[in-house]
Amino acid sequence: MSKLIEIFREIWRIKELRQRLLITLGLIAVYRLGSYILLPGIDATKLEALASQATTGLLGLINLFAGGGFARSSIFALGVMPYITASIIVQLLGVSLPYFQRLQQEGESGRRKLNQITRYLTVLITAVQASAYVTYLRFIAADAIIVPPGLFWFTTVVILTAGTLFAMWLGEKITDRGVGNGISLLITVGILADLPFALTAEVSSRLTQPGGQLYLILELLILVGVVVGVIMIVQAVRKIPIQYTRRVIGGRIYQVQGARQYLPFKVTAAGVMPIIFAQAIMMLPSTVAQFFGDAPIAQTINQIFGDIASFWYNLFLFILVVIFTYFYTAVIYNPIQMAEDMKRNGAFIPGVKPGRKTAEYIDSVITHITFPGAILIGIVAILPAFAILAGVNQQFAQFYGGTTLLIIVAVLIEFLQHVESYMLMRHYEGLMRTGRLQRRRPIGVTA
Repeated sequence: MSKLIEIFREIWRIKELRQRLLITLGLIAVYRLGSYILLPGIDATKLEALASQATTGLLGLINLFAGGGFARSSIFALGVMPYITASIIVQLLGVSLPYFQRLQQEGESGRRKLNQITRYLTVLITAVQASAYVTYLRFIAADAIIVPPGLFWFTTVVILTAGTLFAMWLGEKITDRGVGNGISLLITVGILADLPFALTAEVSSRLTQPGGQLYLILELLILVGVVVGVIMIVQAVRKIPIQYTRRVIGGRIYQVQGARQYLPFKVTAAGVMPIIFAQAIMMLPSTVAQFFGDAPIAQTINQIFGDIASFWYNLFLFILVVIFTYFYTAVIYNPIQMAEDMKRNGAFIPGVKPGRKTAEYIDSVITHITFPGAILIGIVAILPAFAILAGVNQQFAQFYGGTTLLIIVAVLIEFLQHVESYMLMRHYEGLMRTGRLQRRRPIGVTA
């Protein structure tokens, strides 16, 4: 415990890291506060039906990602999921359309153009989902709407769209001026905010049952085992040994004899993005079904995609997770470019010829390690369905795997890695300020 306290003290001593952490906490607090601000034109005392409906099934999952704002009809009721959906579409277009492929290859200018397109698409998707949300509110809690329908639709669509764009801006500011990936942190905080209530509900239900204490202990032990397994999957790395014949440092070439390093490839290199992408896609059918009311097609869609414990929902989710894992890994890694960079820097893989053979070898390694990684992530994604079938409360079952656990583990590990990197830089700077370099002077100052 004393060592942990000392680590926190060390983090607080680093001025830049302290400022970034405070900015991150402040922006997250703003997002959480917004999730409690009610939409205008709604009577909060008449939202019991919405609150009960939004804690089960797919709506419960949407509410979880929105940090509870969906059930509370807040200005952040849609969260950042429309932005995630827009990002998926833009990345898919980057694989299929030459125009988007050229933008991806244009460096910083292309990235800015793609970000602009993503924002415009986010506005469009949010407007569609906001309209579906209004339709859902009229269906489930019509008496809670206290303003004319036309005015309520217009104000709600505008406010929800502005809320999603503001949440997106908060995420970008956290990424630029805070610590970690802002969008992922906002989603994670929204998920973790529901954990105490879910755990309390599960404990209360188990303690009222005969032998419930034993079942509760068993549930918690299984949960700990699943968390440890997910951490192992997220952290698993395949290292390829490489050697350097020369190194280019400061424009000069140095000969290196027998220097060996490793080229690391994570088994789950795509990180949390495949599970977020898959979940965003799984939310679309139910959103579209809201426009069809009680039509047969809407009932069919809800039967397939509306129950997170159903066979078809989990089958499609598993397939999407595997597909997006391969897709996002292909976006991250470019074996040809990596082989060219190694050749340019005088590096080679022992036993493999530089150039095309190296690219083929790297591509083969990535393909082989991505397959078990995609399968394992897919299995973890559908674990909540098994927990629900075993009698675990659905609200608490979400933390046994699926999007919630993968996002929590991956994002928190990434967050801790960012903090550690700042601490390592601080220690490195501290070493540079001691010893022979302690008497260094600013530029332009003479003795």
